[in-house]
Amino acid sequence: MSNLPPLNTETIWDILNEKLDDAIVNELVWHYLGYRYNSSTKQWDNSQVPTEWQQEYPQPPDFIDNRPATVKLTRSIASENKQILKEKLGFKGYKIGEFGPRQTRRATAANWLLSYLQQTTQ
Repeated sequence: MSNLPPLNTETIWDILNEKLDDAIVNELVWHYLGYRYNSSTKQWDNSQVPTEWQQEYPQPPDFIDNRPATVKLTRSIASENKQILKEKLGFKGYKIGEFGPRQTRRATAANWLLSYLQQTTQ
């Protein structure tokens, strides 16, 4: 997981435009939630993960395939940042008929990551 792309607007666009694969999107969210993989023990360390995530997801969830995890991710976005993709990046969303649950969940991950970035750079 040390080869993650930097958390910046280019990476957010790469998520939205499907230039990064789902595994990298998950790894980015896991990293910024605080999950760390210990390659020596081959186990996840969640000691830096917020308690509400540790309890429900002691192992990092797959945000692309797991709707409940994505719903929790959506709810954890600060209310002032719910529309941050549109407000900061001008993202207009996906066209009807050209997206499905996978794209919607990728957009949620992108929104959460951009919100995280916004909060840490203020």
